[in-house]
Amino acid sequence: MAEQIPLSDGAVALQPELDAARNDHTHEVAPDLAYRRIALVNVVFWGPAGAGDREWVLIDTGLKGSAPLIRSAVLARFGERSRPAAIIVTHGHFDHVGALEQLAEEWDVPVFAHPLEHPYLDGRAGYPPPDPGVGGGLLARLAGLYPTSPVNVARRLRALPEDGSVPSMPGWQWIHVPGHSVGQIALWREADRALLAADAFCTTGQESAYDVAVQEPQMHGPPMYFTIDWEAAEESVRKLAALEPELAISFHGQPMRGPEMRAALHQLARTFRSVALPGQGRYLAEPRRAEDGSAYEPT
Repeated sequence: MAEQIPLSDGAVALQPELDAARNDHTHEVAPDLAYRRIALVNVVFWGPAGAGDREWVLIDTGLKGSAPLIRSAVLARFGERSRPAAIIVTHGHFDHVGALEQLAEEWDVPVFAHPLEHPYLDGRAGYPPPDPGVGGGLLARLAGLYPTSPVNVARRLRALPEDGSVPSMPGWQWIHVPGHSVGQIALWREADRALLAADAFCTTGQESAYDVAVQEPQMHGPPMYFTIDWEAAEESVRKLAALEPELAISFHGQPMRGPEMRAALHQLARTFRSVALPGQGRYLAEPRRAEDGSAYEPT
């Protein structure tokens, strides 16, 4: 059964006084990196406050209905009529692409994602059904109600460059971190060792409504109810731990920094099978993968 690896409040990379003074509805964790929590998921903004039109990037778009909250953060952080240069999609689960179609159309902006994730973003295929039997809390038990159907931004959809660069984000690389989804990516900047981990790991227990509400800092595996390949998920955590990040933003939970965070991430990588895997679940014995097409459900 999945367990938590607790972290102290000292590992949390928040600056409440500066956030309040800036009043742009986001939490800034680096001069050009901020996020906004919308319900149970984070969306991330790359670009310094005041960046002009096409001078910043949005990473993921949250739940359906998130567009007004994203717009308000954009207005306060970047100014009126400021549009992103690109939208980067870490993966296409419903809580990461809820406002994608609306904002991509409104801003007339390219959408970049890993090619293995494209069927979920161009209307061709849905995700495998979530697994409410994995345990862990109310959000897991409700997983059978979560949408799995694709969105369709085919006209604006682009593949991420094969050289690992990230369009319109100089100095950043994308890293393939499958398991939770076959085409999931993380973003990495070597210069300051900043990591945007997507859902490869979480810093809250995403299966529990209580944990999500309280946001007590912990190192946790990927959301169990949507993870379809646990072997790949384990390897992805090992890959990210080996980077030795200084700052990590998971898209569920608070951002973390420093040696305590790194130690917890290494502990998760070492003990993944005992602390991250559910005690039971449909995808433990029958993973869904891109190679055989089993990760893609007909629409």
